[in-house]
Amino acid sequence: MTDQQNKKAIVGMSGGVDSSVAAALLLRAGYEVTGVFMKNWSDRHEGNLANSNDKMCSWRKERADAQAVADQLGISLITLDFEEDYRREVYAYLLAEYEAGRTPNPDVLCNEKVKFGSFLQQALEMGADIVATGHYVRIKKNQAVCQLLAAVDTNKDQSYFLHRLSQEQLRLVVFPLGELTKPEVRALARDLKLSVADKKDSVGICFVGEVKMDEFLGRAIAGHPGPIISTTGRVVGRHRGLAPYTIGQRHGLGLGDGTPYFVVGKDVMRNTLIVAAGENPPELYSDQLIASNIHWISGDEPKFPLRCLARIRYRQPLQTCQVQKLEDNSLSVIFDQPQRSITPGQFVVFYDGEVCLGGGAIE
Repeated sequence: MTDQQNKKAIVGMSGGVDSSVAAALLLRAGYEVTGVFMKNWSDRHEGNLANSNDKMCSWRKERADAQAVADQLGISLITLDFEEDYRREVYAYLLAEYEAGRTPNPDVLCNEKVKFGSFLQQALEMGADIVATGHYVRIKKNQAVCQLLAAVDTNKDQSYFLHRLSQEQLRLVVFPLGELTKPEVRALARDLKLSVADKKDSVGICFVGEVKMDEFLGRAIAGHPGPIISTTGRVVGRHRGLAPYTIGQRHGLGLGDGTPYFVVGKDVMRNTLIVAAGENPPELYSDQLIASNIHWISGDEPKFPLRCLARIRYRQPLQTCQVQKLEDNSLSVIFDQPQRSITPGQFVVFYDGEVCLGGGAIE
């Protein structure tokens, strides 16, 4: 990273090792660094969704970890409250999608609307020359277009979650960890003796914390029990409410006859969960999907038909496919090989080699 003396960098610091090292690298490069902790979730609106005895609402602990790193680095840490934005743009979307029988990906919307929406705008108003986070992804910038590239560490690459960023957003942000591997980041944190050097990576719902999705949804959405029906038409059990189930799910179905079953569909109108029997039932596979709400990172759609690579979930190996635009501006995606557990509500993301092109929501 080149020397950037006197330029102001505002870094989103979550209290984890990645954003902490990102701040340290920018400081080393000569930037005037300010850390920002984003408070996006608390229990002040829905006290029944979190309490002091569980791990759902851990923002105070995360902020304390971010403050400890900021003190070590000798930089200031500011807390910005984006909870209303998060609840409006992400939480409401998550609940609406589950209630519609889909399985959403809140991290994608959180990045688009909060981290690189509300936070980015606030950072610019604070006088930032650049805004940075600890995401594992790269940007290639030139006068014509900014390209979003996969990270060097393919196991940590987060381009899938950032595929809805715009040209304007990409021109204003940097990702200091894009050329590093996770072990290298850990080693840097240890060399700097950062207090979070060996802290485990966070898991769970974006900004909500470590909680099982079915438990979270059970507290937020009223469940309406109904039948579980096999693809042969046989009633094999009862579900506790459709929202927590997802395509491809095997465990937690409560079917104890010894036969393996997988969720292959949800009929919201009939409040019915559809399952297929067998160790690897063919109903789990399809070679095509329809995607809507399409976003192209370059700002311009490609020429169709488009031959490219795609993934339908985070960390899935890239798959070859052909993409065709339909009359309603949605996309038809046909894969060379059948894909397992194509899930409505998730995102299909397109690539040209290491370049992330954009994506859309799976219908």
